[in-house]
Amino acid sequence: MHPRPRYSKLCVHLSEFDFHLPDELIAQQALADRAASRMLVVHRDHGRWEDRCFRDLPEYLRAGDCLVLNDSRVFPARLFAHRAGVHSHVTAAVEVFLLRSVSPDGRDWQALVRPGRKMRTGERIVFDEGLQAEIVARGEFGERTVRFHGTGDLYAAFDRIGHVPLPPYIKRDDSPADRERYQTIFARERGSVAAPTAGLHFTPEVLDRCRQAGADQAYVTLHVGLGTFQPLHQEVVEEVKLHAEHYRITAENAARIQAARRVVAVGTTSVRTLETAARDGVTEGETAIFLYPGIPFRRTGAMLTNFHLPRTSLLVLVSAFAGKDLILAAYRHAVESRYRFYSYGDCMLIV
Repeated sequence: MHPRPRYSKLCVHLSEFDFHLPDELIAQQALADRAASRMLVVHRDHGRWEDRCFRDLPEYLRAGDCLVLNDSRVFPARLFAHRAGVHSHVTAAVEVFLLRSVSPDGRDWQALVRPGRKMRTGERIVFDEGLQAEIVARGEFGERTVRFHGTGDLYAAFDRIGHVPLPPYIKRDDSPADRERYQTIFARERGSVAAPTAGLHFTPEVLDRCRQAGADQAYVTLHVGLGTFQPLHQEVVEEVKLHAEHYRITAENAARIQAARRVVAVGTTSVRTLETAARDGVTEGETAIFLYPGIPFRRTGAMLTNFHLPRTSLLVLVSAFAGKDLILAAYRHAVESRYRFYSYGDCMLIV
C-alpha cells in the first residue's frame, strides 16, 4: 500500500473533488437483478483498475476477511400534509422529511420542512385524521423539531402515509416497488432516511458465496440522517463539520470484526462506524467523523462503495482511502465507460 499523503493544515480544498457527470448516467431506476450491477475494482497498490461485475465480489475475498454490512432499515420518511393557518379554514401544502427521533418518548422528530420560511414555531400540521403535529423548535441548519400529538404507534402511521425517501437526484416520484428495492436484503434496525446503498447489490446467493470464499460477516448499524442530503459549504475541507448520526455495534459483531485479518467495509456508513469505534473505543453513540486525505484509516482494509456526488464528504472519504488522483481518474473512466451513478447505480470495490 502506498503511504498516505500528508497535508499541511488548511490546504485541501473542496474544489479538488469535482468531476463532470452527464445527467443521463444518474440511475433513475434500480436494476431488476440486484447483483447485475457493474463493479469497478480499484487496486491501490498498483494504481490501476479493472471492469468487473458485482457477482465477482467473492473472487476478491479470502479466509480471514470479515465483510461488514450496515443493517439499518429505511422507513417511509417523506410525509405530505397541510398546515392550519391563523384561521382554521386556511390550509396550505406541506412536505415534512423526517430525519430522526430526538426525544425519549419518540414523539419529537428532527425534520426538514417545506415551505421552510413560512413554517414557524407553533405552526400546526395535519397529515390525516389520525396524525397531527406541531413545530416546536428551529435548528441551526434550518431543520425543525416537530412534535407528534397523541400516543399511537408513529412508525405504523409513517408506514401508512409515508413515501420512500428517494434522493433528490432521482427525478421521479417513489413507487410501491421502491419500498422493497430501496432496502438491503439484510436491513433490520429501522431508523435511516436513506439506504446504505453499497449494500443494495447483495443477494442471498452472493452472501453465501462470500462465506464459501472464507469471509466472515458482521453487521453494524448506522442510521443515515441529515448529512446525506446537505451540501458542503466550507471550501476548506478541514473546516467541514458533519451532522451526527447514531451508530451501534453489538458485542458479538465487534468480536467478529476484531478477529478479522482484513475488514472489508460495505459502504461509507460502515467505514464511518468502524473508524469511529476504532478511535473512540465506544461501540454505541453519535458520530460526526469526517475522513479526508491525511487522516489514517485504522480498521478498514478494503471498501465496497457506490459512485458519489461531486464535492461531497463521501467522495472525499473515498479519496482519503485510495488517493485523490487515483479515485478521480477511476471516476473519469467510469463516466467514459457509462457506469450508472449514485444510489441505484453501479459500484466500486477498493482493495
